[in-house]
Amino acid sequence: MLLIALGLAIWTGAHFWKRLSPASRASFGDKGKGIVALASLLAIVLMVIGYRGAEGSFFWGRNSALIGINNLLMLLSIYLFAASGAKTRITKWVRNPQLSAVKVWALAHILVNGDTPSFLLFGGLFAWALAEVIVLNRVAPPAPYRAVPVKKEATAMIATLVVFSLVSVVHLWLGYSPFG
Repeated sequence: MLLIALGLAIWTGAHFWKRLSPASRASFGDKGKGIVALASLLAIVLMVIGYRGAEGSFFWGRNSALIGINNLLMLLSIYLFAASGAKTRITKWVRNPQLSAVKVWALAHILVNGDTPSFLLFGGLFAWALAEVIVLNRVAPPAPYRAVPVKKEATAMIATLVVFSLVSVVHLWLGYSPFG
């Protein structure tokens, strides 16, 4: 679980770099984006390797109710992420839809897995997203809401179903059935 914790630390540090040390981040200019991207990729690799090899206590197992709740939460999570790019109506009420998507995704995975590696990985990412929302809400004023054409709503919903299907296929390919 050390690799999960190290990956979480790198992920959090890379994403908070701009907020915690804006002068340092600004000194790198556009190269800073590349550094954050590489650090994020390294963090993801460490978290995935750490999670796949982690052992821990199980507090509850998968059951059909939790799998169903997980899948509904995953649809919401993917929709929130799509809504962020499309600026759909939900952005009128959800200020940071991508970070909200991470929180919903993390909660869904904690609910369906119920083991200590999941608590560390998904709980850590939930905590990061929550902290990021708090920091962003303090430093940036809310963007004004603009009416959204129905076409963008439909596009976001279709994108949600396509991405959900692809994520399901990848989970099946990796040996984790998202449908029980």
